[in-house]
Amino acid sequence: MMSTNSTSNVIPALASFFIPGLGQLIQGRLLAALLYFVLTIALWVFFLGWLGHIISCIDAARWRS
Repeated sequence: MMSTNSTSNVIPALASFFIPGLGQLIQGRLLAALLYFVLTIALWVFFLGWLGHIISCIDAARWRS
């Protein structure tokens, strides 16, 4: 079931795809943005950074203000 504000989360989800945490930053969630950014950088050390990108996108898309 889609929420009524699902279209307003498209831009943050796309932004998080390219730079993890950017979507959360657009939504005004500074701590979450920093967490996703640092977590994804750490995961890239083990070649799992793509996982951080996907999780960040899903979080930005599903967040309700």
